[in-house]
Amino acid sequence: MSHELQFNVAQLLKEATGGSRSYDINARISDELDDDVTVVSPLVGHVRFLRTGQNILVTGSLQSTIRKICGRCLTSFTTPISIELEEEFYPVTNIVTGAALPEPADADLANRIDEQNILDLSEVIRQELVVANDGILYCRPECKGLCPRCGRDRNVDPCDCQNVQKDARWAGLLALQTEDE
Repeated sequence: MSHELQFNVAQLLKEATGGSRSYDINARISDELDDDVTVVSPLVGHVRFLRTGQNILVTGSLQSTIRKICGRCLTSFTTPISIELEEEFYPVTNIVTGAALPEPADADLANRIDEQNILDLSEVIRQELVVANDGILYCRPECKGLCPRCGRDRNVDPCDCQNVQKDARWAGLLALQTEDE
C-alpha cells in the first residue's frame, strides 16, 4: 500500500503504559480492493497510538473515495467510504533486550510490530476498506437498472419489454406473486 502508513514505534514501546502518539493520515493507496473496486482519492483522517502494557492500541477514523460498479445498471460510479480503526498491535521483539517475544495465541500477522519496531497499518486498513465496501451499492437510490429482457439501461432509454408476455414456465411462481399483492 503506502509507506505513509508505516510508523516507527520504538520510542513509544519504551514508554510506560498510557503513552500515546497521534498522527494525521494523508496516504495514497494504489491497490484495487477487488476486481471492481478501486480507491480513487487519498486516505485521510487521524489515528492515535496508545501503549497498553506490551502492545499498542491503534484507533482512528479514515475516509476516502472508491470507484465501483453499480449493482443495478453496471455503470462505474464513485462514492465516499469511511472506516473506524480499533486494532491492537503486538511487538515481535523486546524493545530493551532485542529478544524474540512469544506470539499471542490469537495473533494476526497484519497486527505485528516487526523486528525494526515498524507498525504497518497497510494490511489492517486494506481489510477494513474491503469490509466497509461489502454489499451491493447503487450509483443512486433511484437507479432503474438494466432491463432483464433486452439489457437496455433504463436510466438512459425506456424499453418496451414490460408488455412482453411472461414465460409460461414461471406461471406457478407468478400466481403466488399476484396472491400476495
